[in-house]
Amino acid sequence: MSKIVADVLIEVLESAGVKRCYGIVGDTMNHFAHSLDKSSIRFVHMRHEEAGAFAAAAESQLTHGLTICAGSCGPGSLHFINGLFEANRNRVPVVLIATQLVRRDLGFEAVQEVDFKKVYDSCSVYCEMILTPDQARRKMVAACQAALTKHGVAVVILPADIAMAKAVDELPYKVTASLPMVRPSDDDLDAMAKLLNGSSKITIYAGAGCEGASAELAALSDKLKAPLAHTSRGKDFAELNNPNNVGMTGLIGEAPGYHAVLDCDVLLQLGADFAWPQFYPDKAHIIQVDREPSHIGRRHPVEIGVVGHIKATLDALLPRLEPHQDDSFLRKYVERFKALRAKEAEEKPDDPDAKIAGSYLAKLINKHANDDAIFVADDGTPLAWTLRHIEIHGGRRTFGSLLHGTMAGGMPSALGLKACAPSRQIIVLAGDGGFAMLLGDLLTTVQEDLPIKIVVFDNGKLGFVDIEQKASGLIPVFTDLKNPNFGKVAEAVGIWGQSVEKAGDLEGAVQEWLAQPGPALLDVKVMPMQLIQPPSPLVSPESVIGMASYSVKAILQGKGGDVWEMIQESS
Repeated sequence: MSKIVADVLIEVLESAGVKRCYGIVGDTMNHFAHSLDKSSIRFVHMRHEEAGAFAAAAESQLTHGLTICAGSCGPGSLHFINGLFEANRNRVPVVLIATQLVRRDLGFEAVQEVDFKKVYDSCSVYCEMILTPDQARRKMVAACQAALTKHGVAVVILPADIAMAKAVDELPYKVTASLPMVRPSDDDLDAMAKLLNGSSKITIYAGAGCEGASAELAALSDKLKAPLAHTSRGKDFAELNNPNNVGMTGLIGEAPGYHAVLDCDVLLQLGADFAWPQFYPDKAHIIQVDREPSHIGRRHPVEIGVVGHIKATLDALLPRLEPHQDDSFLRKYVERFKALRAKEAEEKPDDPDAKIAGSYLAKLINKHANDDAIFVADDGTPLAWTLRHIEIHGGRRTFGSLLHGTMAGGMPSALGLKACAPSRQIIVLAGDGGFAMLLGDLLTTVQEDLPIKIVVFDNGKLGFVDIEQKASGLIPVFTDLKNPNFGKVAEAVGIWGQSVEKAGDLEGAVQEWLAQPGPALLDVKVMPMQLIQPPSPLVSPESVIGMASYSVKAILQGKGGDVWEMIQESS
């Protein structure tokens, strides 16, 4: 049987290292699917394309390898869009094969016709249609090359008649994605060293760009006697094996990290592009290092801004630095952070029949999870508790929608993580709203034999939205959720499921849930009114007034019990 264009595309993808394709097969994708079935690439059959894009994005974020999605024409390939926005904003290499109607039908408003180029241009680094069979190899190589080197989503639009056409001879184009390691010039490194060597109150502020540089961060922090604060996306790399970590900044951050950044004389900002300027110091000298030139100085003015990968930059900078002797600034914030952690560790229910706090649930998961577990959290309160209470040691990682801020990413992302890391414990901390949004892909855990562990923070609310409305002085509307027993739902689809409501039953339930050999879901009824307290200086007058206004309105409308419940659960 002669080779068709779809076979050529698969050859290119295999040569680029693709291991899995996430999607749903149908009509215009059929020939591509049959070529895929003959290859080494595993097709992961999802129940919703959006979930497939989340899964592919999470796999690529963990492995840094190329992952693909594929869908049918019209609504099929259109459904990927939210997950691909997530991938592109996280700068991970994903290729979408968006199969299309046959070419003769394009431009006539045919049934299911969608202009994918218009749709996907805004969330991709490459988006092109294969117009003729002799473009197939070249454009597929270009897409893979763009995804891997520009760090983002590439979209290849594949008309069905092109996919099934006879392949033609092309030049032997191939994917070559060798990336350089960039560091600042010697003059820039000398300038950085001069400022750092002459300063005593230095704080290191680490972001996601510090991946792979945990050892260098620890050495730098020790040499400069500098506390190490981090962004939410920098948690995994700053916290790992670093006794000088003082925690996270931002609205869901912690006071020691917040103050360490604001109180320093020199802020060394490494691979961090944190968006809110109020979390940067007004008077300190700021040195910023980032691999992306466009990130330099775009959040806050900087004194020295240099382009470089963090590990390579620190390798070159460390020999230029003089060991600092005065550790008083460092010790101040490390001790504050240790005291905070010790206070948090005291959280235990006074009564075995008490309601369950979301923070307490996260702490128990942290306690009993494996040292190399991967945690993936839904946006909202589960993500906040994850960032605050899941400790990074061993090979642990945390994932969440921290740039795109979408609901429903938790469980689908876990499917991709488990597919590429089958030996590791994958734990989903799901919100009840986010989990329900893509509930259909709970079936994928069974169909694809992906034994992830899911805990649902079941508070019967869109929790973050509820808090936002209260902080604005509003009585919350449209935030309540009427949920089923998610443990029974899990059992109905063929996986282990259980529900727990009392604090005294929780630890045993968490241990039993994590010990299951297959996929398992634990539905936990958590306090619906527990607030996430930001660092105390960040409780703005507007928020205080808003909460007070909400309380008055609630009491006047006969909802004083809700106010009292909020006070009790947040105390």
